[in-house]
Amino acid sequence: MFTQEESWLLIEKYQDEKTAGFFADCERLKVGEPLAYVIGQIPFLGSMIYLDSKPLIPRAETEFWVEYLIKEIKMPSEAKHRLATTSPLRILDLCAGSGCIGVALAKALPSIQVDFIEIDQNHLALIEKNCRENKIQNDRVRIITSDLFINLAETTAYDYIISNPPYIDPILDRTQASVKKFEPSLALYGGEDGLEIIRRIITEAPNYLKAKGELWLEHEPEQTEAIKELGVPLFTVTTNQDQYQVDRFSRLVLK
Repeated sequence: MFTQEESWLLIEKYQDEKTAGFFADCERLKVGEPLAYVIGQIPFLGSMIYLDSKPLIPRAETEFWVEYLIKEIKMPSEAKHRLATTSPLRILDLCAGSGCIGVALAKALPSIQVDFIEIDQNHLALIEKNCRENKIQNDRVRIITSDLFINLAETTAYDYIISNPPYIDPILDRTQASVKKFEPSLALYGGEDGLEIIRRIITEAPNYLKAKGELWLEHEPEQTEAIKELGVPLFTVTTNQDQYQVDRFSRLVLK
């Protein structure tokens, strides 16, 4: 009798064929390796995201707020037209990892331009693959290796900067054992209070946003007040809950 994960593996990767590879992958599952790594891909908002270089595995909570963002951008409302920009919109997926956020945005919004920034060079080819496999045209994307904004030209400006940065507080640390063992700590832990990277992003983002541009950040619920305090001098800050009624993402609109 197979476990639920092994059954998924058999269906998704091996098309119901019980090969030697299948049983080898079952052993990987038994030691706690995440199913998404063993299968090698995961769906995300209608896109298929490959995980060859083992970036952070996309979560349902992230999928929830990215879908919310897509609806906001599509909405023919005053909020949408507030941005002082000409088409196409320019969006930055910061701390991109697999590129799942930028890929989902580009696929859902065919006219936008998306830049991806990722500090780990091991993931750059994967981002390119995920764009290609999801049929995002080359002339719509740029993939940049950088420690946040350091390698961006000072004249670069975006309508939206979107980020699921490292934000886990190592002291609070709700991280599951399998996540600690197999997923990249660089993408998980955000230093003291989990806010070191978030603090840098909020401080530096205004230099790379257009007038009335927006910064969207995923974060821990315990970080809500700190993010408001950090953002208020330059941004209007609104925090929203995820599908589990937990404070999960903040929208910072440049004043």
